[in-house]
Amino acid sequence: MILFVGLGNPTPDSENNRHNVGFKIIDAINKKFSLSKQKPKFKGLLTTGNIEGKKVYAIKPLTFMNNSGICIRELLEYFKFDVENVIVFHDDLDVEFGKIKTKFGGSNAGHNGVASIDKFIGKDYSRVRIGIGKPKAPIEISDYVLQNFDNDELIGIDKISQNITESIKELVDKKLDLFSSTVNNK
Repeated sequence: MILFVGLGNPTPDSENNRHNVGFKIIDAINKKFSLSKQKPKFKGLLTTGNIEGKKVYAIKPLTFMNNSGICIRELLEYFKFDVENVIVFHDDLDVEFGKIKTKFGGSNAGHNGVASIDKFIGKDYSRVRIGIGKPKAPIEISDYVLQNFDNDELIGIDKISQNITESIKELVDKKLDLFSSTVNNK
């Protein structure tokens, strides 16, 4: 079993925020692979299905970014998931816009959603860091990540979502380096 987690904030006005790119990836996965209808469970919106012959769960925590770990821990405990089978999608300022980087474990690099997950389940899970780039003008980082993507950026996010879903086999098989290079070279 694999658990995909998309990080974001659950308010309607947050839908197109840079911080909500994890939610957008989960929505793309749900659509592409016809996962079940989203159901409110474990303080999140949960879907299930099969991808590449493996049982997959996908969740968008509704606890707000800074408390994402609560939702994930509850789900792991209920389904008896191994932490190593968790894959988290989240925004990253230090990755070029439209690119991804993957890693297993490591630092939260100041990302509060990742820090919350680390606090509740430890660090032994995989992360797909989706590049949102750095602000072009002087602005507080917290303000930048809560801004909406502009129209050109939304097109770029749709493209990266498509590349991720088209390359999902490598991710489900936990071939993180191959997944990154495949997605970034499309």
